[in-house]
Amino acid sequence: MLFDYFNDITFGQPWFFALFALLPLLIVWYAIKNNTQQGAIIVSDASAKGLSSWKNSFRHLPFVLRLLALSCIIVALAKPQTKYELQQAEGEGVDIVLCIDVSGSMTAQDFQPNRLEAAKAVAADFVNKRSTDRIGVVIFAGESFTQCPITTDHNVLLTAIENIHNGLLEDGTAIGSGLGTSVDRLRTSKSKSKVIILLTDGENNGGLIDPKTAKEIAKTFGIKVYTIGVGTEGYAPQPVNTPLGVQMQNTKVTIDEKLLNEIASETGGKYFRAKDNESLSKIYDDINGLEKSKVEISTLTRYTDKFFPFVMAALALLLLEVLFRFTIFKKFP
Repeated sequence: MLFDYFNDITFGQPWFFALFALLPLLIVWYAIKNNTQQGAIIVSDASAKGLSSWKNSFRHLPFVLRLLALSCIIVALAKPQTKYELQQAEGEGVDIVLCIDVSGSMTAQDFQPNRLEAAKAVAADFVNKRSTDRIGVVIFAGESFTQCPITTDHNVLLTAIENIHNGLLEDGTAIGSGLGTSVDRLRTSKSKSKVIILLTDGENNGGLIDPKTAKEIAKTFGIKVYTIGVGTEGYAPQPVNTPLGVQMQNTKVTIDEKLLNEIASETGGKYFRAKDNESLSKIYDDINGLEKSKVEISTLTRYTDKFFPFVMAALALLLLEVLFRFTIFKKFP
């Protein structure tokens, strides 16, 4: 317990520890003085045995108490204190919307455990790395929905991402609707940097907004769109409901890369293709590196003095020394 106490202590004036060098000199002085003052008393053997009492055994106790008191005073002079640091992050963040496809094809298992769960995992990791940004989540399938408005409360955001699952929306792939809803989330943003990260594994086949129309609206509001196509080459295993229950079937991977490239390039973003978990994670790392926030971290340090216990201990030890010296160990002339 004592070790843990000192483990949290720093010393504001550590040079006072040099005074500990005086303690050996005091011990030498005491030993010399004690030897010179000790009288040569001739007594009988019986009397000598009587002198071997507990008082004689503990006759150095007052001096030991004085040394301990001086040690406490030296430690108090060294100014023991605890340090508390408070870090504050200030700066200009980026407003970001994560636009995630939740259509039935996102349950394909060419990613582990499937495309949607892999997308959720990298999205959550991305959020944890963007501590000063406002981030929101839009999901889309045959229609679109705001899963979480842009916010700085990342705990709420992470919960919203965790609650994403297939079947929340009518099935389909309405890329235009997903992009349009994402643009609407950022439309009134005052941030100098506004970004959408749109992730899908298919081709646009529904929704009320054409993807190219949504792209033009994004350009109007100065919103940069990064697009990600997820899916392996060829075919991928996907669970499908059949009269005999859920069975795995190989379904063809069809991603409209031309459209995703067009949306990204014309809004100032970039198109990425993810074929497995590792490449998807790297894509989010790349986007994280491309979209830098201007952050300044200031550290406020506060110190709390802890010398008072050592001062009280020194006073108590000195009082004990005086008490013993003038009572039990008092010398009579």
